[in-house]
Formats: sequence, structure tokens, C-alpha cells
Amino acid sequence: MLDQIQLMSVFVAVAEEQGFAAASRRLNMSPPTVTRAIATLEERLSVKLFNRTTRYVRATEAGLRYLDDVKRILDDISLANEAVQGINASPQGSISVTAPVLFGQQYVLPSVLEYLNTHPKTNVNAVFLDRIVNMLEEGYDVGVRIGELPDSSMRAKKVGSARLALVASPEYLEKNGIPQHFSELDSHSLIETQVGSLNQDWKFTDNGKLINYHINSRLKVSTNQAAVNAALAGFGITRVISYQVASELQNNKLKFVLESFEQPAFPINIIHREDRLSSAKVRSFIDLLALNLSKQTAFN
Repeated sequence: MLDQIQLMSVFVAVAEEQGFAAASRRLNMSPPTVTRAIATLEERLSVKLFNRTTRYVRATEAGLRYLDDVKRILDDISLANEAVQGINASPQGSISVTAPVLFGQQYVLPSVLEYLNTHPKTNVNAVFLDRIVNMLEEGYDVGVRIGELPDSSMRAKKVGSARLALVASPEYLEKNGIPQHFSELDSHSLIETQVGSLNQDWKFTDNGKLINYHINSRLKVSTNQAAVNAALAGFGITRVISYQVASELQNNKLKFVLESFEQPAFPINIIHREDRLSSAKVRSFIDLLALNLSKQTAFN
């Protein structure tokens, strides 16, 4: 018979996999054992944890509340086991990491690969998304956040800063002129990125005041890289975060425009969930990532 901790582990697997068969494969247990475990848990609690049909298994409202508590308990057990082994214990197990797409591909992925090569008993789920991620709800251990941080229970480690800037190719600027004020953008070919938090009016500072300036773009794209590519091709002016075009600026393929009207630079932070105990696998990854990011001239 499974003990309470094992029953909880089965429950989490079924809830996350949304199925008994998938949970049994994940746990390397037989489907009947998984089914009996959930039935036993529901009987002990006198609560229905799942709604079942022939097509899906979904946690009930009570099951979802129970899931949060159970995951926290299982995490605490795992952390306690790591702590008692000592801070010098070799990192092992899974961690999940998230970052904006281009930043993750260019600056986070190399640290992920170095971490995996250094610690062969670990595995990493790296998810790069151009949206604000709720790390607690979505279950990420470590994230990179670009911009001011709201008050939360997350811990943060600053590793640099970045500018929200306008860029264009030298060829475009030579042909169309260099704007001296953002009001002149109306006569230029503009490239707009509709992704994440950047699908809004462009913002400028003018005599200490923040100005929301409505643009009329000739080209709208759904990824930051597409906007950069269009600017490199000489099509027009686009808005980027400075690290996204660090090499293009260094190689004189792109130039900053209207620098004197930029907003103040904003911070780049590594954020992670604040746990009562410190996980060796998470702590070692954060230390490695922070060290590598602090060396990047693109945002330091």
C-alpha cells in the first residue's frame, strides 16, 4: 500500500498530466495502481479531486487547491533532503528556467548548456517567451525579468541594465535623413513589433516628461528578430531593447536614433522563488548564470 507521500506524488502526476495513463508512464507505475491510489486518496479525504470523462481527467476546484498545497509540501521535502545532505552535495534533478526569447537564446542558453555539462545528474526545461510569466503559477524555478519588478515574494539579483531604443541601418539613414525629434517619425518608415509588452505607443522623454507617441507603422511583425531583420535590410526605423542588437551596433550594421529622447535604462534581474530552504540545484544555476551575465558588455 502506498503511503501518504506516495499518494500525493501520484495525485500531482495525474493532475499535471491530466490523465491516468500518462501519469502511470511518468511514474513508471501500472495504470491500475495509479487509479487505486487516487481512489484511496479521495476516500481518505472524503473529497472528489478529479472530474473524469472518457476524453479527459481534470482536477476539481477542491483538487486545484489541494494541488498547490501538495506541491509545496513535496517541494519542502525535496529541499529538506537536499539541505541535510549538505551544501556541497552535487546538484541533481530538474529545474525550469524562463526568459524573453532573444535574451534566452543569446545569453541564457549558453549558461544552461554549461550547467548541464558540469552537473550530469541535472536536467533543465528552458522556456523562452516574450510575455510576463507568473513563475509561481506556472512552476518556474528561475527567470530573467527585464524591467522594473513589482512587489512580490520573488528574490531578485540584478545582472545589468538595458535601453529601449530606436535603431536603423546606416543605408536607411543616409537615404532618408536622421530624425532630430520624435515628431519627425511621421515622415519615416517605421517597423512595429507586436509582441509581449512592446505592442503599444512608443514612449519618449522630453524635458523630463514622459511622452506616449502614437506611431503609424508601415510594417508590423510578430517577433523581435523579424523587426531587427527588417531594419538591417534598410526598410526603416524600429524599436528594440539594446541587448537585442548589440553585435549589429558594434559592427555598424545598425545605429541608434533619437538617443537624447530615450527613457532611463531599466534593470535586468534574475528572479527566483523564495523558498524556506535553499535548493542546491537552483542555487548553483543562479550563481553560474549571474556570473556569466555580469560579464556581458551588451548590458553592463
